[in-house]
Amino acid sequence: MKKRVFRVLFISTFAVMLGMGIIGPLLPIYAKDMGATGIWLGMIFSGFSLSRFVFMPIIGKLSDNTGRKKFIILGLLCYSVISVLYIYVNSLLNLVIIRFLHGLFSAMIVPVAMAYVGETAEEGREGRAMGTFNIALFLGMGGGPLLGGILNDIFGIASVFIAMGGLTIIALIISFFFLPPSGRVETRKTEALPMRKILKSEIMLGLIVFRAINALARGMIMSFFPLIADHKQLTASQIGILISVNVFITAVLQRIFGSLADRWNKVILIFIGSIVTAIALGVIPLAHGFWGLFMLGTAIGLAGALSMPAATALNVIIGQKMGSMGAVMGIFNSAMSIGMIIGPMMSGVMMNFFGLDAVFYVAGGVSLFASGIFIWFVRNSMFEPDFALNSPPPEEIDYMLE
Repeated sequence: MKKRVFRVLFISTFAVMLGMGIIGPLLPIYAKDMGATGIWLGMIFSGFSLSRFVFMPIIGKLSDNTGRKKFIILGLLCYSVISVLYIYVNSLLNLVIIRFLHGLFSAMIVPVAMAYVGETAEEGREGRAMGTFNIALFLGMGGGPLLGGILNDIFGIASVFIAMGGLTIIALIISFFFLPPSGRVETRKTEALPMRKILKSEIMLGLIVFRAINALARGMIMSFFPLIADHKQLTASQIGILISVNVFITAVLQRIFGSLADRWNKVILIFIGSIVTAIALGVIPLAHGFWGLFMLGTAIGLAGALSMPAATALNVIIGQKMGSMGAVMGIFNSAMSIGMIIGPMMSGVMMNFFGLDAVFYVAGGVSLFASGIFIWFVRNSMFEPDFALNSPPPEEIDYMLE
């Protein structure tokens, strides 16, 4: 049963993320053709992230109480409909509304699916389970832009939105027929904690900081890395290779580093990954040519592969202890939306006032500072010999959550 649940959720999530990635690079062009200014573009992209930020913790908590499958099915159904509606948008305001609704429906899928997987993970193998599941997220995000570009070049922009809807329908059919009706295949019986108590947890606050800054760094790679690569006179194909290598390295190594997270201290792995990412971001302006940027992009990809399985495994452990897996995953993914909202805005301001290089210097500095905040939140347990190793004993997590 556990394997079946995992396979269904993996395939469904991959299809959704592939569909989401398809429109990423093309949406600015689509909006620009409708006459969007910089402000409208900001609203279009921020609306999606804002919606996810608001609704993911709420939907996650509701799924804890009423089951997960209904939210996944409803989210996939509405997601497929909203995908096709992009074609018929006739104003920028309507596009902003569509993006906001798109974010809402996506909030019903990915964090709830992560909670579902977290509940089926074997004790002591949370890192391997979540690392394997993360492959679907990163491969979808990495492969989507490539597929979208091919479809747009051959069939036009409408085909991209139709493909997004079609992929979501495939995920809907698979989930409807093969996902068990109960949201909890096998769960450790624990009384669920209210949202306010989850947000008071220092370890949870540390994970929120990590996820927000991790999303900020990934947003920087997708948005501003191509600009500095172009400034260094790289070709379009070289820029595409740099971005794809970063994403695919992170994806391919998720399972390997997930298994590592089950044996090593998860907090230290997260911290190392965060520090490497911060340093690599900060020195990007100093890189020489394609191979210099390639090495830094590879370092950021390796750092993400090292830290993300450990972070998601910690969420599973905390979610099991708190009895609120959906709420914990919702909060964790909401932090990603914070990074995706703040990152582009902060970077745009820095670029306008201080130039493109300053974007990466500041991003590296902010990431280093955030790594220090993360360690501060988990300082009481970072050097505990059994901390987060093969699921720490309950009394130790009780201490961490105080």
